[in-house]
Amino acid sequence: MGFDGGVWHVRCGEEPVGEIAVDEADFPWLAGHFTPGPAYGAVEPLFARELALLEADLDTHVEEWEAVHAEIRRLLSLTSPDGPVAEFLLHIEGNRAWFRWSEEPFEDE
Repeated sequence: MGFDGGVWHVRCGEEPVGEIAVDEADFPWLAGHFTPGPAYGAVEPLFARELALLEADLDTHVEEWEAVHAEIRRLLSLTSPDGPVAEFLLHIEGNRAWFRWSEEPFEDE
């Protein structure tokens, strides 16, 4: 499903947040060039915060990171070349995006 060369779409409701042209696949992660769409500016601070928390000591910021991730998941959808995915973990920094996805919701750990 839509690995190298596939274009994935990130949306906020009906508004395009951006496209990811996948150019790397390292299971379970995919990565690619991110082209922002009109709605990206509204959610860009969430991605910046999410990455800052990951780069910090995640053990001390896990609840805050989970809240930011939940907000990203609440606001956004990810669609593969074959259609929408049920669950995803998405990071965006500059013109790069990397993510993992599932056709089924992730299990709570």
